[in-house]
Amino acid sequence: MGEDGMGQRPNELTPHASPQHYLGAEMRAWREQRRLSLGKLSKGIMFNSSYMARVERGGQAASAALVEAYDRALGAAGSLVRLHAKILEGASLEALSSGHVANPGPHVAKAPVALAGESGIQAPSEEGISVPVRTDDGRIIFVSLSRRSLLGALGAGAAIAAVSDLPAAARPASKSSLTLSGADPIEHLKATRRVLIDNDNLFGPHRVIPAVQQQIAAIKELRVDRRGADRRQLLQLQTQYSELCGWLHQDLGDFRAAQHWMREALEASHMSGDPELTTYILARRSQLAGDMRDPVEAVDVAEAAEDMADPHSRLAAVAATFGAHGHALRNDSEMTQRAYEHARELHASMDPDPSSSWGVWLDAAYIEVHRAQSLAVLGDHRGAAAGFRTAIEQLPAGYHRDRGVYLAREAVALGRAGEAEQAATVGLQALSIGVETGSARISRELTQLDGDLSRWRTVPGVSDFRDAMNEAVLKQA
Repeated sequence: MGEDGMGQRPNELTPHASPQHYLGAEMRAWREQRRLSLGKLSKGIMFNSSYMARVERGGQAASAALVEAYDRALGAAGSLVRLHAKILEGASLEALSSGHVANPGPHVAKAPVALAGESGIQAPSEEGISVPVRTDDGRIIFVSLSRRSLLGALGAGAAIAAVSDLPAAARPASKSSLTLSGADPIEHLKATRRVLIDNDNLFGPHRVIPAVQQQIAAIKELRVDRRGADRRQLLQLQTQYSELCGWLHQDLGDFRAAQHWMREALEASHMSGDPELTTYILARRSQLAGDMRDPVEAVDVAEAAEDMADPHSRLAAVAATFGAHGHALRNDSEMTQRAYEHARELHASMDPDPSSSWGVWLDAAYIEVHRAQSLAVLGDHRGAAAGFRTAIEQLPAGYHRDRGVYLAREAVALGRAGEAEQAATVGLQALSIGVETGSARISRELTQLDGDLSRWRTVPGVSDFRDAMNEAVLKQA
């Protein structure tokens, strides 16, 4: 049994041995005040309990992500995060220990805090809904709300309605429902994933995330008594569902949760023994790093993925495409151009393996979308607008939210090129899709456009766009 086993006494802590030990003791004090075992907290925040135990003992440094998860799950109101920040800044033990760590005292709320896992909402996304708010001076800013707060404001019926809008095939599943239905659980999970992906593109991530997380939980239950080929297939499915969950949170702009699910996907892909799947997850991590504007990670992870991929595979071209944007984030226009030429060459010479399901959406237009995004980063706004327009015209039917993203990016590029009225017209088209899908990628682009067009507010088309934005965002109280 682990440190958290029944009848075992927790190891004595030495909070005054070092700042690291002090933080660990404080984290345990908050946990014990909430009367939560390591195991229960581990399930709620989805970190390894052995790692958590080492951190609490002071034997291993805490990551920022772990401290944030503790703080949020235990209702510490930022005190653990601030303590961790002080340690990173080099604060002495004496400066940290103004209070007694073993007795958190009045700053610890008395009321019990429900963990995210107990409500069916995964902890990494608790902080992750950013909503646009119009300020008194006319700007639009994003305010972070917890999912629990938002659901509380909307009412439980909204959450139920979000899931009930999905087709029956995509409703949340459990091990018992899968095994009792008579259908092959693995085939059912594969079909459900396809339905969820289709509904995500039509209706946005808010409705789909709860169902995806339920499928992941069902897969983990099924793995308990499966062996051999079935277990490998379940691990592959867990990888695919985790990657999908990462993508949904990425579209919402909740990058911490997206990183969490991509780490989950990478770990499951290694366990599944499928190198092609691992390569795909690495490529997706490069794309996520690009959205997070982390050029080093975007380039390095893409290169690792391309090195793993077959030189003539579609995955090699996918990785090269995502990595090229990292060079634009470095403001290296020459290297960006060379990187996109390389991606085009890989795409033109690739062997279109029909047996591989990874990156099937990659075509010349998709590469052009990313090149246009890079041109915008580099300041070539007219070139970016033309690139987005070409991609929109070539986009297959059914890619509803993606069309909205490209329209929003085209509108921003047009605005920054000085084409205010045209930018407003395209922005209105994107806004309609953004309202339908709840895509944070669309709303963030349109927030940029709203600010860029403020100096043209008297232009008729621009005023129409800003009036529509006013209706779409929350009014500042």
